[in-house]
Amino acid sequence: MMIELFAHPFSSYCWKAEIAFYENAIPYTLRSLDQDAAMMAELASIWPLKRFPVLREGDRVIPEATSIIEYLGIHHPGPVALIPADPDAAIEVRLWDRFFDNYVMTPMTSIVANAMRTPGDRDPIGDDKARALLDTAYAILDDRMVSREWASGDFSLADCAAAPALFYADWTHPVGDRFPHVTAYRQRLLARPSVARAVDEARPYRAYFPLGAPDRD
Repeated sequence: MMIELFAHPFSSYCWKAEIAFYENAIPYTLRSLDQDAAMMAELASIWPLKRFPVLREGDRVIPEATSIIEYLGIHHPGPVALIPADPDAAIEVRLWDRFFDNYVMTPMTSIVANAMRTPGDRDPIGDDKARALLDTAYAILDDRMVSREWASGDFSLADCAAAPALFYADWTHPVGDRFPHVTAYRQRLLARPSVARAVDEARPYRAYFPLGAPDRD
């Protein structure tokens, strides 16, 4: 039975799930939510929160990128084990997955959402707090990546989270020269074929980035 993925090619959390599909060449049907009212209505019928990505396989409905990756690892395993079999290693991978979602992706999306408001409704204090949180996250990650290729052992769930988080975070609050190990890690992620594919599929939508997409990447 074919897997369906309700997703948008420009969505950071959708990238996270798609990278897992691409790593293990798992076939699926994209149910693109690109301004498609009928598709959004179908999504709402299976997941009323209408947040995506959402995986559907037969009667199984799995929302949230991390849960989708866990599901694929159990029901569609491939040569790339994105969650280690060793329990302690798996705990570390899941910890860094949460790090990238909570401390990179979340403040990045806060800044982007603030930019989408009318000037009089923007929250400069919230913006400053989000940028400060990103700086702290960059510093923690820079120390961690001094002698590592990937976030936790081999390429994993944590890197699936890191790729879109750092891609858009650097557009939003540049890493620059302050954190060279973060910059090098981001470049390794972008060179990974699964990540490069997600980046390329999103190129047609770059004009929608509220802060203006930089002429790079």
